[in-house]
Amino acid sequence: MTYTVYDDAITMKLIQEACKALGISMDAILKLFGEYFFKFCKMSGYDRMLRTLGGNLTEFIENLDALHSYLALSYQEMNAPSFRVEREADGKMLLHYYSDRSGLCHIVPGIIEAVAKDFFNTEVTMDILDVNEEEERTGKKEHVVFLIVQKSPRQLRRAKPNRLQGSQGIQRDQEALDTAFLRMKEKYLSVSVCLVKKSRWEVVRSMVMLGKGHLVNNFVPIYPKRLWIEEKTFCNAFPFHIVFDESLRVKQAGVNIQKYVPGLQTQKIRLNEYFSIVHPQVTFNIVSICKFINSQFVLKARREMMPDAWKIQPPLKLRGQMIWMESMWCMIYMCSPKLRRLQELEAHKMYLSDIAPHDTTRDLILLNQQRLSEIELSNQLERKKEELPVLSKHLTIEKKKTETLLYAMLPEHVANQLKEGKKVAAGEFKTCTILFSDVVTFTNICAACEPIQIVNMLNSMYSKFDRLTSVHEVYKVETIGDAYMVVGGVPVPTGSHAQRVANFALGMRISAKEVMNPVTGEPIQIRVGIHTGPVLAGVVGDKMPRYCLFGDTVNTASRMESHGLPNKVHLSPTTYRALENQGFEIIERGEIEVKGKGKMTTYFLIQNLNASEDEIMGRPQTLLDHKEASAQGSRDSKPVAVLRYADSRKVLPKSDVADSEDTRSVTKTPSSALHEKRIASDKSTPEGSPVAGQDSVEAAERQWSSDQMKTHHFPNDTLPSGFCALL
Repeated sequence: MTYTVYDDAITMKLIQEACKALGISMDAILKLFGEYFFKFCKMSGYDRMLRTLGGNLTEFIENLDALHSYLALSYQEMNAPSFRVEREADGKMLLHYYSDRSGLCHIVPGIIEAVAKDFFNTEVTMDILDVNEEEERTGKKEHVVFLIVQKSPRQLRRAKPNRLQGSQGIQRDQEALDTAFLRMKEKYLSVSVCLVKKSRWEVVRSMVMLGKGHLVNNFVPIYPKRLWIEEKTFCNAFPFHIVFDESLRVKQAGVNIQKYVPGLQTQKIRLNEYFSIVHPQVTFNIVSICKFINSQFVLKARREMMPDAWKIQPPLKLRGQMIWMESMWCMIYMCSPKLRRLQELEAHKMYLSDIAPHDTTRDLILLNQQRLSEIELSNQLERKKEELPVLSKHLTIEKKKTETLLYAMLPEHVANQLKEGKKVAAGEFKTCTILFSDVVTFTNICAACEPIQIVNMLNSMYSKFDRLTSVHEVYKVETIGDAYMVVGGVPVPTGSHAQRVANFALGMRISAKEVMNPVTGEPIQIRVGIHTGPVLAGVVGDKMPRYCLFGDTVNTASRMESHGLPNKVHLSPTTYRALENQGFEIIERGEIEVKGKGKMTTYFLIQNLNASEDEIMGRPQTLLDHKEASAQGSRDSKPVAVLRYADSRKVLPKSDVADSEDTRSVTKTPSSALHEKRIASDKSTPEGSPVAGQDSVEAAERQWSSDQMKTHHFPNDTLPSGFCALL
């Protein structure tokens, strides 16, 4: 249900368009609208309420104002018209119609004629006798006088064809019998409102006849000879009433109306000095009041007549009925405070106890308060419903942020299982590659620096490493202090896990040069160790669960890191075999003693012969390289370097693959590799290192003399794992 108030200009515009479309006058459209509006009110649940307004058409019209006053409790912005009926001696009626909304008077005939036909089984004709505008306090008011001619049911029956005259005669005879019977019943029927002595037989006969007769048509009230109530009791029983004479001088007032309008206690005051008429819009005199005697009157207290302390309060409004007392030439106004809700009651500093217990205003306030609360709740639900799409959009965004954070801590499929409340079973991976790294002399750096400097250094380094994990699609397991651990082939198995981790290690070594030692101001040095083998992986713990790796492969990888050299990528024999013939430059370190493993022949990873530094780092190419590529006539080249693995989830365009097949890396000779090994040994191996003697030139020459360390060109048919393509 909506409570929107539409401007009359919109209504008139719709009517004008309807007149153009249908080719009929505006008066006819408005009359049809009135008929439909009556049907709409019946279908909307007001049928019973309308039927009980009066027993005939006159009573129905006289009580329309009371109905509008009731509906105004719910539809507070409703601007309803006012009706007044004058009965003529010949049975005709004059209907006075008052409204602030001009041009809508032709709706009234449609409504009244439909009501007369539906509720009272009669037909009426309505003609406009006079239309004028009256100047009232609220401005100009349209005053239309209708002449209503009502046809009785007998007149309607006489208007029927002659073939029904026989049945009409039978009906008239039956009516005559009913009338005679009623006369007999009136002789014995008597209903008294006071205690009158009757014989037992008379009481029984009255009860029997009362049940058989028509109470409305035969009821004759009996009034007492004197009023059996004293003045004080009357004023307390009806705390809101005013008695005034024809000159509007107050003669009597209820106790509570005196309480909230203290001026009424003054002798010989005039009622219009303290009140103004809000409804109906008539002049405040006895003649105008008598014309609207059947209407409901609403009076409003004048603020200027109230005590100074009360002027900040809203003015008191009274609603009730005017009753003319002919014998006393006085008018009594039986009223109640016009209040809609409890907030208004509090605003007037009134209480429910101020209203008489028999006054239904109490119930109306409470019921309307409940209804207004339900309406407000409905409006809140509508607003929430309108906000749902926006909230859903925000929820989706926040959910993505949460999932991104969760997936950064756990593998995606593991996180999804935990969200569903499932247990994550441990998985065995037959082969994967694990990397460990740490910062050289990290303990000495911590001893010489402030904690915040250490945190900033590690944050800068780990941020660069984290970006590389996305570039090469390896999984970051954890960081402990300066130790950084990643794995390839877990949790998603992939055949190129060794190449991915190797390229990641080369990127770590490059990124470490950009992180400065807070003590010396020079780039930090890291040790990297890599090992390939089987592991068992699973989630451990309920609070802050972690995806952990278990097995001897983890220990061996850690040993490769701890036995490595600064700025060197230390490889185990299994990792060396996995990277063999994959385009990497590797030199043999020799046989060393590994704690817990005995003697092992290990290797150093030097570089990827088929990938540039930009490709390893996953960053845009330099402007110079881009210009060179453009000068060579490469139309498909773009300034972004990406490593392409055979089992990568990123698919390259066919043109880019073709270009990558034409890209060749120059194979370094053993002498040049030996020269680089000598330089690396001189710069990176600390003097007195236990493995320094094993990193000799002879060892390097023996390694490069073997066929295993030779690099290979790309095959022409496919793009193997670990090779680079330039987008």
